[in-house]
Amino acid sequence: MGTRWNILNPLVTAICAAFCLSAAAWAEDDRAGALLDELQRPDLPNWKQVEREIWDEWAKSGSPSMDLLLKRGREAITAGAFETAIAHLTALTDHAPDFAEGYNARALAYFRAGLYGPAIADLARTLELNPRHFGALSGLGAILEETGQLEAARDAYLAARAIHPHDPDLEGAVERLELLTSGRTL
Repeated sequence: MGTRWNILNPLVTAICAAFCLSAAAWAEDDRAGALLDELQRPDLPNWKQVEREIWDEWAKSGSPSMDLLLKRGREAITAGAFETAIAHLTALTDHAPDFAEGYNARALAYFRAGLYGPAIADLARTLELNPRHFGALSGLGAILEETGQLEAARDAYLAARAIHPHDPDLEGAVERLELLTSGRTL
């Protein structure tokens, strides 16, 4: 497994860097963009509400049938029915190839099913479509951390934290990986 992940590490690092740096150029939905900008405010006591609203905006495909596929895919993930989730979400991505949240949800299903390669591919597509998707960056960090790519995982978490500076889980992940990659112990 080490060789495969060593080959993927430069690919994943390049994905992270390219999509994070291109975030300013991305033409996002006005409402989601305004919410992401609001999330950057250091004095934001209601950051959880803003985060929920961002997720709600990202979940809007513009099609009731595609929204239903997303809902069914997410329900299947929650139920632990990963093959079913992948089927629903593959139908979604086939019919709505420019809908980032379909790929992000399918990446989660792949990850939970232990299929890291397809999960990384879907996270890359999510970030291509939505470079400010802190959830996709966090998911990428989780996969990289689990597979021992600690520096790349730290970079993915740092990129997510730059977009969502209020998330304590991201802060904890960055701190943990900075300790591990610096050679110090927890």
